[in-house]
Amino acid sequence: MPHPALLAAADIEAMEAEARPHPLNPNALRLRKSLGDVTGLTQLGVHRIELPPGHDSSEYHRHLYEEEFVYVLAGHGRALIDEQAHDIGPGDFLGFARNGPAHVITNTTDAPLVLLVAGQRLEQDVCDYPHRRKRLYVRGEESDLVDFDAIQPG
Repeated sequence: MPHPALLAAADIEAMEAEARPHPLNPNALRLRKSLGDVTGLTQLGVHRIELPPGHDSSEYHRHLYEEEFVYVLAGHGRALIDEQAHDIGPGDFLGFARNGPAHVITNTTDAPLVLLVAGQRLEQDVCDYPHRRKRLYVRGEESDLVDFDAIQPG
């Protein structure tokens, strides 16, 4: 019997992917396999994400406190980073530091785009969605989504 910290490639392949649409972007559809959850990680989310042709990874966003990365396993697409488009493909790495640039990935081909995505799981975070002019305040299991215009200095 394998160790609980080991997730074999065959086991990952056999996992059923969970469809994860993004609530602010109807074109964002991720087929997600949560590798970190299966191996017991609690402070780091690690996911194998497949983007079907023509779909986005999320809504264009940036985290003020959490860090995340994306490693392209297979397929091709486009990363929009700080409003600049960049072609991406297998072996490319994208790292987004806390308070870094806004970003989203789009599958621009007719084949799946497969990504390894990981990020922190801080108890509190703030996430901006510049194209929607909204900010999400996360506090554990609770969150509040507000319009940029409603944010007032404290």
